[in-house]
Amino acid sequence: MDNLKIIDFLEKIPEPNRSRCKKLLIENSERFENAPGSLRKHQSWKGGYMDHVLETMKIASLLYVSMSKYRVLPFELHDALLVLFLHDLEKPFKYVEPKVVFNDDNEKKIFIFNLVNQFGIELQEEHRNALKYIHGEGDEYNQLIRIQGPLGAFVSMCDIVSARIWFEYPKR
Repeated sequence: MDNLKIIDFLEKIPEPNRSRCKKLLIENSERFENAPGSLRKHQSWKGGYMDHVLETMKIASLLYVSMSKYRVLPFELHDALLVLFLHDLEKPFKYVEPKVVFNDDNEKKIFIFNLVNQFGIELQEEHRNALKYIHGEGDEYNQLIRIQGPLGAFVSMCDIVSARIWFEYPKR
């Protein structure tokens, strides 16, 4: 699995989203390849953004297979791969010139959803929920209502492993 690339995981996403995600990747390849995953906390080197996204997709593939052996998951692997490809989409625009300034997390989410719409990527409600809550429920947390859905919880696990456990992989 170490020699797989993001494009290999995009191949697992059904059409029309497969082609639309590839187009997004290709049209922004220079920006994506130069962006760090973060400024300090994880994959904080040039190209770290792509390393982080790839790592989350690899983790999703491993977890999906192992968890599916235990219980049926209420989503498909390709759903997780789609959300993980999109989940930090603001970072290449935030960290690479010309930079886009975001004043808060809501502006980042709006930016991501605008790019998704611009490229015609079709999201179902479970995708939207997972993309919105991949980094947690934040101020929307409610003791009585489950805000983050199952897909959101799954992709959040993948993101946390990459960003908080394997944050220096693959350090260049």
